[in-house]
This record gives sequence, C-alpha cells and structure tokens, in this order.
Amino acid sequence: MLEIIKNRRSVREFTDDYIRDNIINKIIEMGVWAPSGLNNQPWKFIIIRDKKIKDDLSLQTHYSQIIKGASVLISVFLDHDHSYDRVKDIQAIGACIQNMLLAIHSLGLGGVWLGQILKNRTAVEKLLLVPESCELMAVIALGKPAKTKGSGVRKEINQVVIGRL
Repeated sequence: MLEIIKNRRSVREFTDDYIRDNIINKIIEMGVWAPSGLNNQPWKFIIIRDKKIKDDLSLQTHYSQIIKGASVLISVFLDHDHSYDRVKDIQAIGACIQNMLLAIHSLGLGGVWLGQILKNRTAVEKLLLVPESCELMAVIALGKPAKTKGSGVRKEINQVVIGRL
C-alpha cells in the first residue's frame, strides 16, 4: 500500500481502451469504504461515458481535453440528504476520492481529480440532471494511461512538520 500511495500520479491523457463496468463498480466500491462521520456516507456518483455529455461537460472547465479524452468520468457529489456536518462531509468526500484514485492506480489505470470544474457547478448539475440535494464536489477522469507517468516530488518531512510537542 505504501508504494501504491507513493507511485500514484495524476494522469491526464488516456488511450481509447474501454473500461468495463465491473472495474468502474470496483473503483466506486473502494471509494465508499472511505471513513465518514457517523458512517453517514454522504456521497453519490454519476458515471459518464456518453461522448455528447462529455463534450458538453468539457465546456465547463479549462481542462476540456482531459474531459473529452477520458474513457470514463465519475462525477462525485455531496448528498445533503445524508449530510450532518458540511466540513466533515466534505472531508469524507475527499477521502472517498483519494480511495478511488488509489484503486484506479492499483488496477493499472490512470486518473485525475478535477476540481476547477466546480467554478461552473450549477451548470454541471443542470447538465447532469442532478437532484437538488446533491452538490458537485469533483469529477474524476480515468482510463488507460496514454503515457508513462513521471516521477513525483514532495517536500521533505522537516518542511511540513511545524512542531513535535
């Protein structure tokens, strides 16, 4: 698991390979195993493969090529009907997304967490016919990587730990 965490990278270019539904279901299953306050599991998902919908979604972000090029998009929502504390629920959604990204990587696929699209959240929710109780949190683009992933760089421990009490 430690190597999976260290070796995962954001992938923004994908092949045209089809990703089977059972693989997408496994990715979402791993997401819903994330911790959530009171085990409220405040997430909902929409799986997007349709080219027309991807093209329309691509108009809502600067990262249109990623949206268009992904084999699959998983839009992630906070379901206010299952929410009890906004901050804790958003943290749970972040853990859910990270679990899905780690699952994507461990399955030999690539993915990227797209957040810039939130600037047009209302338009995206309308386009996807989302229930009023659901608020867009992110879109995950995924597929088979078109390129070999590069190496990552992170700050050293002494740059991020501000104290030991």
